[in-house]
Amino acid sequence: MSKNAQLSWERYKVEELARVTPILAELGFTLEPNQPHIEGERYLMQAVTTASGRKLILLARRARDKRRVVIKATRDPGGIRELVHERICRGALSKIHFAYHIFFSPEEILSTKRGGYTISVQAFIEQDKPFLERPVEEQFSLILHSFKAQEGAHATTYGHQRFIAKTFGTMDGNGYLASYRAFQKDISEHPLVPETARAAIKKGGDMLEKHRETIEQYCGFLTHTDFVPHNFRIVGDNMYLLDHSSLRFGNKYEGWARFLNFMTFYNRPLEEALLFYMRNNRAEEEMLSLTLMRIYKLGELIWYHSDKLEKTSGDLRTLTQRRVEFWTSVLEAILGNTLVSEQIVREYVKTRDVLRSAEEHNRQKGLH
Repeated sequence: MSKNAQLSWERYKVEELARVTPILAELGFTLEPNQPHIEGERYLMQAVTTASGRKLILLARRARDKRRVVIKATRDPGGIRELVHERICRGALSKIHFAYHIFFSPEEILSTKRGGYTISVQAFIEQDKPFLERPVEEQFSLILHSFKAQEGAHATTYGHQRFIAKTFGTMDGNGYLASYRAFQKDISEHPLVPETARAAIKKGGDMLEKHRETIEQYCGFLTHTDFVPHNFRIVGDNMYLLDHSSLRFGNKYEGWARFLNFMTFYNRPLEEALLFYMRNNRAEEEMLSLTLMRIYKLGELIWYHSDKLEKTSGDLRTLTQRRVEFWTSVLEAILGNTLVSEQIVREYVKTRDVLRSAEEHNRQKGLH
């Protein structure tokens, strides 16, 4: 299964590049030699056709002025739906009249259909310094401002709800619980998942069930379900969203939760600073809502890596197992109302860096 998945992606990549490169040349774009978004572990996300579909994400230059661009191209039905949805969300975000702040979006250079492909071309957003290389104080200010911007878009009337439901999609308390229970079912039935993960996932589901009303209480807000640094770029004081397909109206702390879980091993001081802010500036129920969303997103993350166990082999299989174990440790800590130890984080990061392939190291650098 693991070799089949990787070979399937490699064949897809070669065939699609051969087809789409001449089309892009006719449109006036030249691909760059290094394409980090289709290398490394990317095949785990798109090696088999899913609801989101397959697509190529490519770096290129516009021939007439050498302007750097990002191209998304697909002829997969699911991929086409995703690109169309993302474009609708990008346009709708600028029109939400009940949002107090608006995110910036990269300039759309071209949106077209050609040779069976749906092609989206956007300006590449240059930033003088990646988010994680900025001082912690600056990171804190930027990210807190972005979360407040999302909270400023709150669907409170029937008109708002009708608009957002058909554009961004929505998630309520029942939806979060049902989604988590689906993760739990898959994990509990997976033969390669350790018992510790099954137990932690079950305990998390019980806690979400107990506090379903608290989850619902803070729903109806704009949130980004994958709010991590490689999905946004900073220019001056402005934040540019790169992934609009992950926007929806749900619990306002879902984006916070994804970001904090990410910072667990990328930047502990920032994680702790944001939690300090929450404890001292938000109601107790809001802190609980954040904890519940962290549990939800950790369940999703453990499920994601568990699902990849049978699609991997060798060092990547070992790394995937370590990922399941690591995120289980993080979940156990959150359930115990604490943070995972620095030692566990350091050991995981060391293991990850050793087991990652050269291609994946290159891909991760390219994401910044």
